[in-house]
Amino acid sequence: MERSRAQRVYRFLTLLLAFVVASVGGAAIWGLSVFQGPGPLKADTDVVFPRGIDLGGISARLQGGGVIERADIFQIAVRVMGKSRHLKAGEFNFPARVSAQEVMEILLKGETVVRRLTIPEGLLRSEVLELLISAEGLEGQVPGGRGKEGQYLPDTYHYSFGDRREDVLKRMKDAMTQALESLWLSRDDDLPLQNPGEALTLASIVERETALPAERAQIAGVFMNRLRQGMRLQSDPTVAYAVSGGGTPLGRALTRTDLRFQHLYNTYTVAGLPPGPICNPGRDSIAAVMRPAKTDALYFVADGTGGHAFAKTLQEHLENVARWRRVQRERK
Repeated sequence: MERSRAQRVYRFLTLLLAFVVASVGGAAIWGLSVFQGPGPLKADTDVVFPRGIDLGGISARLQGGGVIERADIFQIAVRVMGKSRHLKAGEFNFPARVSAQEVMEILLKGETVVRRLTIPEGLLRSEVLELLISAEGLEGQVPGGRGKEGQYLPDTYHYSFGDRREDVLKRMKDAMTQALESLWLSRDDDLPLQNPGEALTLASIVERETALPAERAQIAGVFMNRLRQGMRLQSDPTVAYAVSGGGTPLGRALTRTDLRFQHLYNTYTVAGLPPGPICNPGRDSIAAVMRPAKTDALYFVADGTGGHAFAKTLQEHLENVARWRRVQRERK
């Protein structure tokens, strides 16, 4: 009798063990299918994982963002595979229907979303810093105070979520230094400029004088002619910079009184180049100054079409000015 009871207990334990094994195996198979199968994400989406986040936080963000179905299964699978310490922080893009396994591989690879910050040509230092401050995803402060104009090369800069603003700003400065040095080496031999700093200053004036790429070299050629002959540059943008104090755009049209404003940056009242740049010029304006057009023109004025009318003599220039004023009156 005792032997029969022992046999029944043995059979029960055997069946129970088989059931447990089958249950565990079934759960494992189900979990693997959830991990490897298509996820619930309906459209491509970006998710940010801050520095220092652990596996639990990553899993929660993924489930909360609708990227994966089960945070617990994701955690178990990542731990079983020994990858929990190798997941990268940052901003990642996940395609629609991405599986949890593919999510893990994306986080292991560490290819974060590339963001872009475009700095247009001709901005003031303060305007560049405003763009940097408003750029989403960047961290840290920017330098305060006035600082120098013309330090930052206008371009499109790539960055990742969490990058520091001061690092992006340094890249802008380094890019300007490299561009200026490279273009200075390729300059014409007969330029009336003493150093790259003077070239940068003149390039900033050219940048603010015209929005037409085809005119930059010609306007640079006019300014070179005036410098060679000892004539004042008489550039309106330098007056606007002087009257505004240089920190912000003037925001209005110049007046006759402005042209007589006594200031080192007013090239109507001061001969030669101003003490420094009046904006951040682009590479093309710098190149135009290094290799200006060969021209006899000494004057230019707006022609009403977005460009300028150039003149060799004062009489021609006065006629062009009169024509421009007629255009202005007609527009009013």
